[in-house]
Amino acid sequence: MRILVTGGLGFIGTNFIRYMLSRDREVEITNIDKVGAGSNLENLEDLNGQANYRFIRGDISDLKLMAEAVKDVDAIVNFAAETHVDRSIREPRPFIQSNILGVFTILEAMRKYNRDACLVHVSTDEVYGEIQRGSFKESDRLNPSNPYSASKASADMLCLAYHKTYNLNVKITRCTNNFGPYQFPEKLIPKTIIRAIKNLKVPIYGTGKNVRDWIYVLDHCEAIRLVLENGRSGEIYNISSGNELENIEVVRMILRHLGKDDDIIFFVEDRPGHDLRYSLDSSKIRSELGWRPLHDFSSALKETVEWYLRNESWWRPLATKEILHPTPWKLNLQ
Repeated sequence: MRILVTGGLGFIGTNFIRYMLSRDREVEITNIDKVGAGSNLENLEDLNGQANYRFIRGDISDLKLMAEAVKDVDAIVNFAAETHVDRSIREPRPFIQSNILGVFTILEAMRKYNRDACLVHVSTDEVYGEIQRGSFKESDRLNPSNPYSASKASADMLCLAYHKTYNLNVKITRCTNNFGPYQFPEKLIPKTIIRAIKNLKVPIYGTGKNVRDWIYVLDHCEAIRLVLENGRSGEIYNISSGNELENIEVVRMILRHLGKDDDIIFFVEDRPGHDLRYSLDSSKIRSELGWRPLHDFSSALKETVEWYLRNESWWRPLATKEILHPTPWKLNLQ
């Protein structure tokens, strides 16, 4: 299979490429990434020169580039996106450009130059908004709470529209919070690990009671593979592990793994529109495709902590002043 991966230098894209190449010697992967925020050229540097891997530096919003890239592939897996909610609140424009117009460009390239290709569009649980009780099904309405999740919801709608209007082979996955190696330091788990390693205070928004369902990134990668190979065109697949934990619980678990006391935790002003709880019903992918998460949360979290301990040379250049010395949340709405 010839796969075009977009955004393959980001956290999940990097793990997906490594996962696919490790399990199938016949797969050929072309990786397009603009090397923006959240991407790192070092993530896949060791693959350069391999016959079944090729990297192209470019933007998915470039129709000429995407037209050429999609022509000879069997499938496209789209990870390319601006992802951090905080940054989307501060400056929404890049999220509209990448997450909406970029996906539109991929779809147009498929429509004009390769109608036989399959697109797996990797979305997020955040498009549903928060839920107090129960879990969202794929058929539930979308109710995004911030520019990031709104841009991802818009992309989902474009994908479904192109499937219905042009009969393109499009599949959508919506996953809960990922964690694991190569995650950019601005996210909760790596930020907590890095700050604790450096004996710095660990900031938590609000009361820390916001609930997220955490999934180890390799379990997510396997789910994407199954959707790519066996999922039905025009369908949405929720991906969740059932590890629903309050943010404060996750932080405390990390501190215990590192032998740190809870007194390094401090609470900061909550961000605007901070959803209290996300939860997905993933019975569809489990029953239709036989997917199950294989990694225990506590063990995978410990393994993740140990990866960051071993790879300080990877994260040190990425640990910006904001990550190492954050101030309480103050949003300029101008």
